[in-house]
Amino acid sequence: MRLVPLALVALTTLTACGGGGGSSDSNTTAATVNAGSDQQIIEKSEFTVSAKGSPADGTFTWERVSGPALEGFPAEGAEQTVTAPDIKLDSELVLKVNYQTNDGQLVSDQVSIFIASNNQLPVAVITQTAPEELPSQYNDVITLSGEESADIDENGSVDSYLWTQLDGPDLTADSYTNQTISFTHPLLESNTAMTWRLTVTDDEGGSASTEASFTLNKTVEVIIADAGEDQQVIEFDAVTLDASNSEIVTATKSCLWQQLTGETVTLANQNQCVTTFVAPDVDTDSALSFEVTVTDSKSRSDTDTVIIDISPKPLGLINDTGMSDCYNNSQKINCGSEDFPSQDADIGRDGVANQLDKVGQGDLAFDFTKMNEFADELPDDATSFSCVRDNVTGLIWEVKEASSTLPPSTTDRAATNHYTWYLNGSSGVQTGSVQGAASSTCPSTSNCGLQTYINVVNSSDFCGGTNWRVPTYTELLGLLDYAKQGESSILNSDFFPNQPSDTQLSTDGSSFMPYWTSQTAADGTSLSQAYIIDMSSANDLAYPKSNTAFVRLVRTPGE
Repeated sequence: MRLVPLALVALTTLTACGGGGGSSDSNTTAATVNAGSDQQIIEKSEFTVSAKGSPADGTFTWERVSGPALEGFPAEGAEQTVTAPDIKLDSELVLKVNYQTNDGQLVSDQVSIFIASNNQLPVAVITQTAPEELPSQYNDVITLSGEESADIDENGSVDSYLWTQLDGPDLTADSYTNQTISFTHPLLESNTAMTWRLTVTDDEGGSASTEASFTLNKTVEVIIADAGEDQQVIEFDAVTLDASNSEIVTATKSCLWQQLTGETVTLANQNQCVTTFVAPDVDTDSALSFEVTVTDSKSRSDTDTVIIDISPKPLGLINDTGMSDCYNNSQKINCGSEDFPSQDADIGRDGVANQLDKVGQGDLAFDFTKMNEFADELPDDATSFSCVRDNVTGLIWEVKEASSTLPPSTTDRAATNHYTWYLNGSSGVQTGSVQGAASSTCPSTSNCGLQTYINVVNSSDFCGGTNWRVPTYTELLGLLDYAKQGESSILNSDFFPNQPSDTQLSTDGSSFMPYWTSQTAADGTSLSQAYIIDMSSANDLAYPKSNTAFVRLVRTPGE
């Protein structure tokens, strides 16, 4: 009880009119109120608070000061019968009574009601909700639910779920703290019981558990081989065959892989459940099939197959650079660097050169076949040949003749002959063409322009064709082997012998071995320059058509 008297003293002075006057003092009794003693009760039970006030005949008014919400307040009257609220935790309810006397005095007092929470424990219930058709069988997804669990408190709720497997085969559920859990019916040799416990906890921290047992049925097949998903790969990829997901009922298993169809490959670990091989070189989309035999410790076995679809690597019809090493800005590095990625030695033809199924020979990914003057193929070790077929691009290239003298005292196809850029187009001589003087830089008595030389070679049906021409920039670039930089020529001399001196056309004695391309440089309206590629350095240059450069003719078979 807390007593807080508020004394109001009224002093009245009376003044009489007329022949005399007087005054009188009255003493007012101080008001008091008592809200009663503090109480201890249980939630949702009834309790009564009763106040007493003095002097009598005053007015009582009740209000809630603090604590849980209370129905019916504020309220009037000395005595109040109240139902304690439903609470989650023990709480203190503070009520205040105000008492006002007839003469206007106002006093108040407070009382504490200590309310104890009376939590009712939840009820845990387990039901099996999947599969729809029971009993469940091997590979069915089994779902157990705690949805029917409930908190029987009027305003309570289940806050958490905890699942625990008590016995049965090893099972892996998708979650152990959700309202429902799911797992896959395992492979079993005999009917097997499993037991799960579900513990639910309500919003007041109360917990309850229940247990349920279910029967898992035996499987007709006690071993199921799994060769894995079919795969789509690119030639030269490392391929993994994995049968480790095969299921058995015994503790151990063994695997044996065999290739059924397709180009034969070598399996790294044929007697293990995981084996690898390198996808072979293919020209068109191809398929390989493999079978795995899985055997358990009781000598029971099962088989499964997998198909590996192989596509050609998108290397394109152009040669790589001939580089077998990767570099940063200043030095050699390991290939595959994230800072200097996608280098030729790592991802192009050169990166898989040791796996390519070549027609002929050549360094790294280069693939050349030697041919005689009639375009017949020759052995790779032939020392006398007239032209070379590039098996990557399909182009046939001229092989120059050796020359111990300088023009014009040379043969028509001598390596030392050089020409001005003079070519015919579909409508006549191309813009900017310059005709070199006869018997000057070549043995021709007509002129030393490129077109004259082309006509001479075509007239002889050289290497089985009459469609010889000056190569495009891209075609000539495809012959360059950049790994040979620093040598006198960056062409492979095993297939392109009889090359001219790299100082023959140099004006300052430095290395310079220019070869014409058929492409004019866009140098303005005169179009007086065409591109050359320096076979001593791999540099390209827009070069005056009036200057002379070497030439190596090319033709496309079948045109």
